[in-house]
Amino acid sequence: MKFTPRLLNSTWPKVLLLFILCLNFNAALKAQEVTGGERPAYVKSNTSGLISPGTHVFKYKNPIIQDTTISMRDHAIIRVGKKWYCTGTSLPVWTGPNPGVRLLVSDDMIHWKQDSWLIDASKLPPDCPYNGRFWAPEIHYIKGKFWLIVNSGKVTPQDPKGMANHSIWLFSAQKVTGPYKLVNGPLTPQYNNDATLFEDTDGQVYLYCSGNGLFQAKLDLEKGKIIGELQKFRTARESINPRWMWGGIEGPFVLKREGVYYMFFSTWTRGYEVGLLKSRSPLGPWVLASPEPIFGTRKKAYRGEIAKVAGDFEDTPDPYCETGHNAIFEGPDGKLWSSCHYVFYKGQKFPSVNEMAEPKPQMGIEPLYFRNGIFTIGKPTWTEQTVRYTIK
Repeated sequence: MKFTPRLLNSTWPKVLLLFILCLNFNAALKAQEVTGGERPAYVKSNTSGLISPGTHVFKYKNPIIQDTTISMRDHAIIRVGKKWYCTGTSLPVWTGPNPGVRLLVSDDMIHWKQDSWLIDASKLPPDCPYNGRFWAPEIHYIKGKFWLIVNSGKVTPQDPKGMANHSIWLFSAQKVTGPYKLVNGPLTPQYNNDATLFEDTDGQVYLYCSGNGLFQAKLDLEKGKIIGELQKFRTARESINPRWMWGGIEGPFVLKREGVYYMFFSTWTRGYEVGLLKSRSPLGPWVLASPEPIFGTRKKAYRGEIAKVAGDFEDTPDPYCETGHNAIFEGPDGKLWSSCHYVFYKGQKFPSVNEMAEPKPQMGIEPLYFRNGIFTIGKPTWTEQTVRYTIK
């Protein structure tokens, strides 16, 4: 077709409008830098424009999900256009293989259903090197693609939990729902878990993960290869750590604000709590941003002997034994929220005798704030919460 001035005048605005709408529909989190204010939003996110002008009310009650058939741990949510998608660790977690990487979807952040299996373990070939327990998967939108980072190892009769080669595997797709193609793996030569990605404002991508401590490295995302060496930069029982970290640290997630990098992490010493590190560089040195956890629950009887290393402490008044391994996402108000798994407390020990019979972990969400120079999440809630916000 040959364009004419008349065609440009009549057709081009419609094409441009359609293109903009498509961009908005497929928008997702970009570089993980946040703006100022007590309730910051992602700088490069376009999804806030999808909310109609006026005053809105969002009500929620934790745990958000009550359906035990889609129970998961380590919930990680990403907003894409008008929908939210969530991955996590499917049950069983502690005993043998699990069924794969589940993708949940919601139109309103309240009602969730299963969309698909991004990785279906039953369809993997016998020689697949990552067919095991699929722990803490996350989806990130970076450089025009969706990246699925998964932690798993091959289950064998000699290694029924797949721990000998449990490491990190990277997949990519053009759509959040897939299909995802393996980019590379394992990304590290040793046991590592809870991997996350962080894209800095200069476009460099970083890998952070756990594995008897916290690790970091630059990452060539397209090749799925570490640049340089994987550096272990924090262990639980360092002398500089408070005793509430001594049981173990894991589950990193990184944001950047006004030139400062903030790393959320979880500790399972007294229950399941979220701590916060900060640094002027994406590769540290990292120091505690708060001398106490910024979120979480603790119960003396739950962790048993492990909890004793933390010294004397009081139980929190909430009804949970775990609220941890958080990730950050854009909520219904266009602001930052935190997601993690919530487990009701019934006096069971950890790990439980039968995890499938105990209270199932379910999704919980809370608003994220920035106060007095640090991010904070407040306290775990279990009654109905109301968030009012205005879009101009």
